[in-house]
Amino acid sequence: MSALSTRASLVRSRRESRPASRVTVMALLGLSAFYFLFPLWWLLVSATKPFGEQFSGSGLWFHGFGLFGNIARLSGQDGGIFWRWMLNSVLYCGVGAVLGTAFSALAGYALAKYDFPGRGAVFGAVLAAVLVPKVLFTLPLYLMFSGVHLIDNPLAVLLPSVVSPFGVYLSRVFAAQSVPDEVLEAGRLDGAGEFRIFRTIGVRMMLPALVTIFLFQFVEIWNNYLLPAMVLGDDRLQPVTVGLVGWNASHVAVPPPLVVAGSLVSVVPLLIAFLALQRFWRAGMTAGAVK
Repeated sequence: MSALSTRASLVRSRRESRPASRVTVMALLGLSAFYFLFPLWWLLVSATKPFGEQFSGSGLWFHGFGLFGNIARLSGQDGGIFWRWMLNSVLYCGVGAVLGTAFSALAGYALAKYDFPGRGAVFGAVLAAVLVPKVLFTLPLYLMFSGVHLIDNPLAVLLPSVVSPFGVYLSRVFAAQSVPDEVLEAGRLDGAGEFRIFRTIGVRMMLPALVTIFLFQFVEIWNNYLLPAMVLGDDRLQPVTVGLVGWNASHVAVPPPLVVAGSLVSVVPLLIAFLALQRFWRAGMTAGAVK
């Protein structure tokens, strides 16, 4: 009887704690959402104000509407170089994310589906690389690119962008879970080569993870500032992040309202990418969670 009463009291305590735990979780989620969305809301409100009123009045609610006029002024500043920066960012992010995703898929698939000497050591090196912040490689990369005369060359930004240890890790985990060995053996029995099996079978089964890797790579390259700022001295080669920081540093030459409007416009491609790929992103993030 004592054991039954103890179990019943545990069940009651668990039921009583559920509402409190749910309230705590919802409160933490609400605080997190507020913390991350508050700057975006301020940016949206400030960018839509008439020119020159970005820092006056309430910063949390709309006061007039001058977004189109601000964008027109933004387009005319310095000969429209802002849109050149946006084009550079799209180029760096698009090419870097596509190549990085392709290389990650090839490496992760090979680590998951082929048994070769040193596979464990290679995967351990990949895990170690995931733990190292990429910002630590900025100075060595600058010195290396300076030695091979790639400063002020788009390749100095593109080449490091195609390497993604986290992408290799995610591809390996997803391939091991979602690509059955029996399907690969069936393809081999039908006479298909290894690359054809990877292209027609492996890539399709790994698609959620590949889209996730592409999205992470796109966002990481878009937000990268330190490496482009060091290796690209030519204004017409810089991405939008470096260009806006340069504008913000020259308050006299470039009015601060244009920096605010440019910051809002620079966020739009990231929002489009997230909204377009979010269902694949959610599917890819759960890869490897359950064995």
